[in-house]
Amino acid sequence: MEDMFLFIIEVIGTIAFAISGIRLAAYKNFDLFGAYTVGLVTAIGGGTLRDLLLDIPVFWMQTWLYLAVTGISLLTVILFRKVLVSHNRMLFIFDTIGLALFVVIGIQKSLAIGYPMWVAIVMGMITGSFGGVIRDILINEEPLFFRKDIYATACLAGGFAYWLIGYATPDPIVGQIACAVTVIVLRMLALRYNLSLPVIKYDQAD
Repeated sequence: MEDMFLFIIEVIGTIAFAISGIRLAAYKNFDLFGAYTVGLVTAIGGGTLRDLLLDIPVFWMQTWLYLAVTGISLLTVILFRKVLVSHNRMLFIFDTIGLALFVVIGIQKSLAIGYPMWVAIVMGMITGSFGGVIRDILINEEPLFFRKDIYATACLAGGFAYWLIGYATPDPIVGQIACAVTVIVLRMLALRYNLSLPVIKYDQAD
């Protein structure tokens, strides 16, 4: 049951992140191959780094499913280009969904092989955010991860929610849902109320 649940959210997260990457590539007028490449690295970048750090087989190299899902995501953007590309909020929606689900995957995979919770939270943040960092670099944008947006902070909060719920219930799915909901709610609140972390400013001396 739990394995199937994790598989489903990993596929959904892959679709969401792939669409966010392809959508930005389309906005930058990339060709089809370029758009597919950006979508793919957005979807698998974080998980690849996670698996390398955890010294386990890289997930997307075990099945062709993730390559196929990225292709389906590309087709979706092509068919619904006007809606997905022209509305900026669409990027936020898909990026937030992918972020939330991949944080869950990163945490759970780390815990499953015996790492402590603090390592799992870091791996969750890497899984959720690193693909987006690569995406932004490829399209020549300042990575969202390093801006003042509530992004990495949302990942950390989701991880702590997973941790706390884990003490309250033996069912890991409850913690996974709490983690994803925390990430999504924080991102939504940040957008709604224009919340951000303080910025380190450099004031040039006269």
